[in-house]
Amino acid sequence: MDRRADAQLGVDRPPGAGRALSRIVIDASAALFASSAPEGFSALSTYDLVAPPLLWSEATAALRQRAFRNEVSPDLAEKTLSTLLESRIERAIPSELYREAYSLAASLGWAKSYDAEYVALARLLDCPLLTADARLRRGAARLIKAMAPEDF
Repeated sequence: MDRRADAQLGVDRPPGAGRALSRIVIDASAALFASSAPEGFSALSTYDLVAPPLLWSEATAALRQRAFRNEVSPDLAEKTLSTLLESRIERAIPSELYREAYSLAASLGWAKSYDAEYVALARLLDCPLLTADARLRRGAARLIKAMAPEDF
């Protein structure tokens, strides 16, 4: 996709990001999985990763909660956050994102639309969703291709 098409879809491509083989929407659970793995995002290096703006708030909150509960050390939490913030995930906010997420949440029987933002973005960009959340993967698989980190 060229920059003009990206702009029409609300994709904010980081400086220096090139075209990869294909695009994947990544959710917060998969982004944290990759951010905390020793190999980081290297298994996904041939893909353009894209996410709604929600990813960064959701991932930061989940990481902070893990640190608060002493499930991760302060050093690991900081390293994971740095890796996430330095990742090459593109922010995308197509004009239809929130209406599509609201509609999808309703059709899937979800009370909240947070997870639906990832599904909606994958539908709007016509690409798969990568998530470590099994429940989200099951729900999303009814509408789009949904993958787990283990698939890579």
